[in-house]
Amino acid sequence: MSTFLGLWATIVSTYPHPLIEFFGSLLVQVIFFWIPCMIYMTLDYIAPSFSHRHKIQPIPKQPTRNDIVQCLHVVLRNQALAMAIHASLLALNYLSSKPSGYRITASPPKPLEFARDFILSIIIREILFYYVHRFFHHPTLYARIHKQHHRFIAPVSLAAQYASPVEHVFANIIPIALPGQLFRCHILTYWAFVAFELVETSTVHSGYDFFAGAARMHDKHHELFMVNFGALGFLDWIHGTNKLAQTRRSKVKDT
Repeated sequence: MSTFLGLWATIVSTYPHPLIEFFGSLLVQVIFFWIPCMIYMTLDYIAPSFSHRHKIQPIPKQPTRNDIVQCLHVVLRNQALAMAIHASLLALNYLSSKPSGYRITASPPKPLEFARDFILSIIIREILFYYVHRFFHHPTLYARIHKQHHRFIAPVSLAAQYASPVEHVFANIIPIALPGQLFRCHILTYWAFVAFELVETSTVHSGYDFFAGAARMHDKHHELFMVNFGALGFLDWIHGTNKLAQTRRSKVKDT
């Protein structure tokens, strides 16, 4: 731990803070989104029998190789868009002498501060994501904005960021970037939060029943469309948007 803290202090004192924020965020994306996606998506090739046993939805519903290639192109475009927006905002802040939306200091956040800001970020993200996601299911917006994401009825991890540019900005970027900026949390807390969300979204889109079936709730959303809009489930419980899934499960049990 002391080695990391020493390295972090050296980085903060050596490099401009906008560069630290930009390249650090990019590194978090590579480690905690692309690597989990690669692991989940190579299971079909390195352990096909194991993969098929743990798929939530049947094999005929799984996307084709062409679907995956097309998904990859869209995800790369969306990540390029996110990088361009991030770089532009950092450049504007730098030129106008405004500080970053996150706190970048050589000293790390204290444990209680880290826990508080991490939990608050998760809750605020859930609120933002739930209502934006549900709004995109409105008939006037669904076909124009959100239908692309639902091309994958049986999702794969890479499809977590398979979306139109408008959806990617409002459902994926803003709910992640905004919470920590509301109370200017430490950049290390923000990166930990982003890492958690990236692993979570790649897992719930993986299509596998690993981790006590963590993907089942969102997998059901891709299958039935109008249920399970959130990630944590408490807003679905409050608004009753988990009831169709419950009815479906009870019918399955009865058959």
